[in-house]
Amino acid sequence: MAQHAGYSRWCYNWGLSLWNAAYTDGYKPNARKLREVFTNHAKPLYPWMKNLSSRVYQYAFRNLGEAFKRFFKGLGKHPRFKKKGKHNSFTIDNCGKPIELNGWNHKLPFIGWVQTYEPIEARTKKSRQAGDWYLSLSYEFTPTSTPKTTEVVGVDLGVKTLATLSTGVVFSGAKSYKKFENKLSRLQYLNRNKIIGSANWQKAQLKIARLHRRIANIRKDTLHKLTTHLAKNHGSVVIEDLNVSGMLANHKLAKSIADQGFYEFRRQLEYKTQWYGSELVVVDRFFPSSKTCSNCGHVQDMPLHLRTYDCPECGLSIDRDLNASINLRDAVGSVVNACG
Repeated sequence: MAQHAGYSRWCYNWGLSLWNAAYTDGYKPNARKLREVFTNHAKPLYPWMKNLSSRVYQYAFRNLGEAFKRFFKGLGKHPRFKKKGKHNSFTIDNCGKPIELNGWNHKLPFIGWVQTYEPIEARTKKSRQAGDWYLSLSYEFTPTSTPKTTEVVGVDLGVKTLATLSTGVVFSGAKSYKKFENKLSRLQYLNRNKIIGSANWQKAQLKIARLHRRIANIRKDTLHKLTTHLAKNHGSVVIEDLNVSGMLANHKLAKSIADQGFYEFRRQLEYKTQWYGSELVVVDRFFPSSKTCSNCGHVQDMPLHLRTYDCPECGLSIDRDLNASINLRDAVGSVVNACG
């Protein structure tokens, strides 16, 4: 697996280097031309490539082409060279035929025998995280509509609590980074004087990577449980179009905001609402959900340190997050973007 991951990385970097050179000389390269040049001229120069699956380099050039498409459309940055040991992964298939995964033990092309938990026909992708290999499978999924307990629900995301629903239900965030921050700092401190590349340095790096993986997994688990609950039990889920990158520019709150995972929350909701027959409604980011009284519509400034909304017009006193979620629920008419 490490050899195939290195093969994929080598081909990606080779293709990116050639792409940049060709573009500088006035040519218009693409993934198909790169693959032809590599197959006819570059690959014969490296005999070790014959022992690895040719599908790996084909997917590497395909991924490079997709990266440039996103760059030219303004959806991503210019592709960068891949570094060994960071996000090692590769894609492989069975030359167009489905890979039969039945039972526990499976023989993958060029890889050999691996163990999985359930039978499925899939295209396989390998990736490595913190010393362990993960097998990702793509398969055809049929959406299933579930019965809804609430027609419309507003969801206000926050730092103190992850999500406050207009129904009054509050979901606390995992705050996994905050819980393990001291342990992570300790591991990084102990690694400060180790020689880069040494055996002890590699062991320390593995411990740090595993702790980072644990922090990320705890955060993902919390978000998956929340988004699944929202998509399964609510007909329409109304959230605010948060400017996450702008919020992260606030150095006082950036760590807490990143620890909650606002972007991942919306990403999961976008596909889960399609899975379970519900609708995701995104309200414009400039909608004053926190500043508006949910009872009479009065608008006033609400600094972050004020946790209760006290309306001088109607006398309403309500938690600011609950007030914002109710306003989001009632703001369906001012939606500027809807996904579902």
